[in-house]
Amino acid sequence: MSASTTPPAPARPRWADDERLARAAWSRLVESGDAVGAAALAALGPLAAVDVVLAGSAPPEVCEVLRVQPGVLHEAVERWRVRLPGVAPERDVAVLERLGGRLVVPGDVEWPAGLDDLGVRAPACLWVRGPMGPTGLTSSAGAADAAAADGVGLAALAARSVALVGARACTAYGQRVATDLACGAAERGVTVVSGGAYGIDAAAHRGALVVDGPTVAVLACGVDRAYPQGNDQLLARIAAEGALVSEVPPGSAPTRWRFLERNRLIAALAGATVVVEAAWRSGALSTARYAGGLLRPLGAVPGPVTSPASAGCHRLLREEGAVCVSDVGELLELVEPIGTALPQPPAGVPAADHDGLPPQDLRVLDALPVRSARPLAALAQAAGLPETAVLASLGRLSLRGLAERRPGEAWRRAPRRASSR
Repeated sequence: MSASTTPPAPARPRWADDERLARAAWSRLVESGDAVGAAALAALGPLAAVDVVLAGSAPPEVCEVLRVQPGVLHEAVERWRVRLPGVAPERDVAVLERLGGRLVVPGDVEWPAGLDDLGVRAPACLWVRGPMGPTGLTSSAGAADAAAADGVGLAALAARSVALVGARACTAYGQRVATDLACGAAERGVTVVSGGAYGIDAAAHRGALVVDGPTVAVLACGVDRAYPQGNDQLLARIAAEGALVSEVPPGSAPTRWRFLERNRLIAALAGATVVVEAAWRSGALSTARYAGGLLRPLGAVPGPVTSPASAGCHRLLREEGAVCVSDVGELLELVEPIGTALPQPPAGVPAADHDGLPPQDLRVLDALPVRSARPLAALAQAAGLPETAVLASLGRLSLRGLAERRPGEAWRRAPRRASSR
């Protein structure tokens, strides 16, 4: 009798009859890049799909529905069944709940509609960690209205969002631009989406957090793991104030293919994608191509033509139809159609701070750095205005509490004060 590497079929687990738990189990059984698995979930649904795995085989009509040869499906089922002994979705959900997280599946009010644009490549579920709304919400209209009114939920964050991505080994220029763009976007209530990695990703997340803005990190590992370890404090703050999101269950390790698959989620979650700095073969370019395939607006930040670190961005501008993004105003044009009034800023950022400013003052305000101060001459150059005009604008902005004079005749944005209301 020949030995078999396939584990024997276990007794039917209770989670196999619960659609939410079946999706959670599927996320551990099947890798997101598995084409047969994606087709099975989309065509059969989670309950029937896990039944095929539990049974170890499928009737011929399933092959016809999936349009695959019986041998191809048999091989797929065999590789899925190898993971059956470790599948315990109730345990995974309990681990996540202890960390303040929750499972989000299609049909929940927190499910971002943009993920549906991925078609059969949409994730089976999302493992979400962060204070982003109540658990146990249903997809009823009343619950959806309540979630929208309270401004909670992953769907609400993704509704006005931009992905800022780029190289891990970024330059000081790329890091500064990512921080400034993220600060400006987050101040205007736009959620900054990135991958939680070193370099541009980390700068984007920190830029949003420095102004207490919304940010989401999409991970290639379980949301219970701090990866990369050097970003553990950053990821902890995102989990406390924003959201960590993954399509793989708690405990899952980061792998090369999971990073590549993760990029499609970043592109689908965000309303637009901007590549801040990327070399010729940077992984950030895959996120850009996913965004293009989803017909999402795509932008790229130009860099010095002699810098290899920006060669990928120049490639996107030349070959992929990316829009040149050089400031937060151009970034916002990707998120909202030109001429569309932006919604009111979130609580804590009074709309009156920016509303009603003349164009000249807005240009000077955009030129003011958030942290390090700039001298008058540098501000004039950044704003494209004479120094006398910049000085007049600084006086008006200072009176409104938006600009702060620093030693050495330098200026920066005034620190945000807590609302007195």
